Amino acid sequence: MPPASKPPTAASLSLFQLLDPAVLADPYPLYQRLREQDPVHWDPYLHSWVVTSYPEVVAVLTKYSADRTPTPEQLAALGLTEMKPFAEMMVRQMLFADAPAHTRLRTLCSVAFTPRRVEGLRAEIQAIADSLVDDVIASGRMEVLGDFAEAFPAIVTARLLGVPTKDHQQLKRWSADFAELLGNFQHNPDRVASVLRSLEELRDYLADKMREQGAAPDKQAGLIGSLMAAEVDGGKLTDEEVIASTIVTMVGGQETTTNLIGNGLYTLLRQPVRLAQLRDDPSIIAPAVEELLRYESPSQHTARVAKDDVVLGGKTIKKGAAVMAVMAAANRDPSRFPEPDRLDLTRADNRHVAFGWAAHYCFGAPLARMEGAIAFTTLLRRLPGLALAEEKPAWRGNTGLRGLTALHVTFARAAAETMARHL
Repeated sequence: MPPASKPPTAASLSLFQLLDPAVLADPYPLYQRLREQDPVHWDPYLHSWVVTSYPEVVAVLTKYSADRTPTPEQLAALGLTEMKPFAEMMVRQMLFADAPAHTRLRTLCSVAFTPRRVEGLRAEIQAIADSLVDDVIASGRMEVLGDFAEAFPAIVTARLLGVPTKDHQQLKRWSADFAELLGNFQHNPDRVASVLRSLEELRDYLADKMREQGAAPDKQAGLIGSLMAAEVDGGKLTDEEVIASTIVTMVGGQETTTNLIGNGLYTLLRQPVRLAQLRDDPSIIAPAVEELLRYESPSQHTARVAKDDVVLGGKTIKKGAAVMAVMAAANRDPSRFPEPDRLDLTRADNRHVAFGWAAHYCFGAPLARMEGAIAFTTLLRRLPGLALAEEKPAWRGNTGLRGLTALHVTFARAAAETMARHL
């Protein structure tokens, strides 16, 4: 008889393993072990419950509290008094609020950030994508992150906000710093001082843009001006809420889309049959984007807090306990997605949780979907012979926001130049 398998240990199931570059490069075996052996798992290293099965993740995203910003007193007790400015800004973001505060913020922001505004940018977004491709055609190679996936949503974000597009590189740097604090602060505390400087610079920049747009209300074409003007039942956003809402829109819009493009293209390049399928039939781009979001989720997990004592997956979770919902694990749960490790660009019934769920469903999801669709179709159409120039690119050391550090590719330069001349 084969020897009995050893019972799992706390260390073998801990998300702390994501600090190992090899595990970070492919976290899905770890997620699978958690789902199969302990889908609602107490992680003593993170002092949090870790939830990995689809129905339980949906339950956490639906019913548990997003109001998890520590108070100044809690920060002081942890020796993190310097984090106070970050906490003060977080409490004004809908991402970290529950009803009724969340309902008020989301309703007011929805007045400003409408589907019509997003759709109205489609032609301009396509032009931005084409311009970035034009810049690299003559070289026959491309670093996808630096040459396209970072600049593309940053320029779109600048246009959306109504700030000069020439500022997009600075916006991206601020966004990356903020994302690092959101997704990985506990593993890189030495960066806190520089990240807080970035936050102060960003707040000053946005306050300046508010003054400019407030002085010329007839020219409030950007989202900042619309947020300032938004009104529901006589209520409006405060100046600090406008800044906080702009920051969460800016960071979410850039980081999610950059990682969607980088992760998605890398996935397609590793599976040439699927790449050819999408290149030859761009009509499947909508379900393809959903599948790429499911398969390599840009946002891997999010934190919640138990509102009351509750039983989840047979485990008793006490009121106030931290709970981590691992969306990337839920998106590969075989009880919800048949053959979850297979990339199926026409997968039906693909209700993934890459954008969250329920009241806190990603506010900018329609824009991210549009940018992803335009990016993939443009790159595959305009760069014939697209192929990886390196076997195993490195992943960013951010356990929460999954993305590559760089993605080098080659393509058929002559064919791309010929195509460009006929556009």
